[in-house]
Amino acid sequence: MAGRRLLLTGGAGFIGSHLLDALLAAGDQVTVIDNFNSYYDPAIKRSNLSRHLGGSAFELIEGDVCDPTVWESLDPDEGWRGILHIAARAGVRPSIEQPALYWQTNVEGTETALSWACSGHSTIPFLFASSSSVYGDSNIPPYAESAAHPAPVSPYGETKLAAERLLETYRLEHGLPYVVLRFFTVYGPRQRPDLAIHKFARLMDLGEPIPVF
Repeated sequence: MAGRRLLLTGGAGFIGSHLLDALLAAGDQVTVIDNFNSYYDPAIKRSNLSRHLGGSAFELIEGDVCDPTVWESLDPDEGWRGILHIAARAGVRPSIEQPALYWQTNVEGTETALSWACSGHSTIPFLFASSSSVYGDSNIPPYAESAAHPAPVSPYGETKLAAERLLETYRLEHGLPYVVLRFFTVYGPRQRPDLAIHKFARLMDLGEPIPVF
């Protein structure tokens, strides 16, 4: 018996590729959309997917979630059981230098995905990868969804919060079922090379000093 048919954006990245492994191991059929951007070495992301290439339950679409033609190539009425929207422009500090790029990918890209999810005869349940960056300076740990209203202090955090608000709008307008996950510091094998734990581990392995800010 075939498993669920799922659409996974950003499935070649750190979190997305681990999710892909788990879904395929559970017997699901997964279509991945990923544009293999150059934020870090695309070869790393291609390696994350290499074990699944050619598998009967796996399909790869190389494209940008902001590109409407990518979505037009997919029929929303072909039995999709869910969209797992992990794709995003990552990084807090770079978002300060390129806020428009982050808005385009993280907000407009999410809106494009949401429009597609609601374009068929029934809405497709939506899981969204948000970030602890939405909390900003507004809350004192421990953080909770019910705490004071988030107040991001970076363009990256603002884009994630704006995307969350879009989800609620689509729930009200279309009855879209959704779940938001606000990730904190996720770490482990395949972690992005620009993140602190990856950097620290690499420097320790090389016997080099760790910079402290």
